Amino acid sequence: MNETVLAWGAAVWLGILTAISPCPLSTNIAAISYVGRRVEKPLLVLLAGLLYTVGRSLAYLAVAVLVTKGLFSIPGVSNFLQKYINLFIGPIMLIVGFLLLDIWQISFAGGGIGMGLQNRIDKMGIWGAGVLGIIFALAFCPVSAGLFFGGLIPLAIKNNSSILLPVLYGFGTALPVIVFALFLAFAAHWVGAVFNKLTVIEIWVRRITAMIMILVGIYLILKDNFGLYFGF
Repeated sequence: MNETVLAWGAAVWLGILTAISPCPLSTNIAAISYVGRRVEKPLLVLLAGLLYTVGRSLAYLAVAVLVTKGLFSIPGVSNFLQKYINLFIGPIMLIVGFLLLDIWQISFAGGGIGMGLQNRIDKMGIWGAGVLGIIFALAFCPVSAGLFFGGLIPLAIKNNSSILLPVLYGFGTALPVIVFALFLAFAAHWVGAVFNKLTVIEIWVRRITAMIMILVGIYLILKDNFGLYFGF
């Protein structure tokens, strides 16, 4: 039960860390601001934030389900993962930890929307927020890709949870977005200050998480890959 609760907490935390990472955070704020820029009623701006969050969460859930279900639907791959997944968790955590420390500078293309798509979203009004959520969720940045594919997917495979853990991850990504939607709806003049403070906090949160992942990764490598036990 303890391992299950830890997995739940890890999925939510990975989602939160994904949402407050610089690239996803900037696209989140830009998307909500874009959709709500012509909306006079604060509650509709908040609704735009909720729709954007739902779209983003559904996209993450769909990708996670496709990947995990796809892997488990292939008998040979499924048996291999169930037998050897523990051997990969440690190295993956180590790699993601170094990625979070910005030791490797990787740039992914994407993150923007073309004029044609922008016009279509304009015509959809408030419902375009959900479409933007799906688009920006699928336009993975290096850190978000590392957290999703290197953190959540192995966690979901290890716990044989192709739906619950991705849902919790999506919930985690939603929390900071909803907070910013509230600020944009009721206290837009505070957004800049909150963004700057959150950017500073994010750096230290990411570094602390990275160091924990690196240490846990080393521990798991020594335990699962080399058979060394430390009595705890």
